[in-house]
Amino acid sequence: MASVLLDLVHLTTWAVCAVIKLPQLVAVLRAGSASGLSLSSLLMELAGHIVFLRYQIYYGYPLKTYLEYPIIITQDVILIYCIMHFSGNAKRALVYALIYWGGWYILTLEKWIIDLAMNVCTFISAASKLVQLQHLWQTKDSGQMSTLTWGMSVYTSSVLIRFIIMLILNIWVTATILHYRKTKKTG
Repeated sequence: MASVLLDLVHLTTWAVCAVIKLPQLVAVLRAGSASGLSLSSLLMELAGHIVFLRYQIYYGYPLKTYLEYPIIITQDVILIYCIMHFSGNAKRALVYALIYWGGWYILTLEKWIIDLAMNVCTFISAASKLVQLQHLWQTKDSGQMSTLTWGMSVYTSSVLIRFIIMLILNIWVTATILHYRKTKKTG
């Protein structure tokens, strides 16, 4: 029963990820504006996704563990282009594309590069959310931000709550072991 439930959660998470940015794209295209969206936030998010995808491929993880990332990356790229187009900077999109394309190859020049990048990947992804929040607080306008897109992000992130809880509990057990460990006295 537990494995069926886990498979269902995995499948629904993948399905949500497959369309996660579509409501945002529709909102931006309908309005002909990307107000409320932070380009810096999306560029950071894209960097985090690219690092994660490249890491998974580099180490030969099964496709099912990262299948949603090429789809999310594609959606992010389209959304970034829309933001740049509506702000009159569409030509700069080529510069960003070249930077990310180069980064894709640089990541695997040496093993330590991809490992280091993966270690900071979570911080980059988290920082992208903080940058979006800062943008919203500064402009005091959510503009074309899609509640549905962000709600789907909440769902896909909530799956990780189990791992966070297990991490905290494992740290707690380890700390308790260390606290109660009796040192052996040699006579």
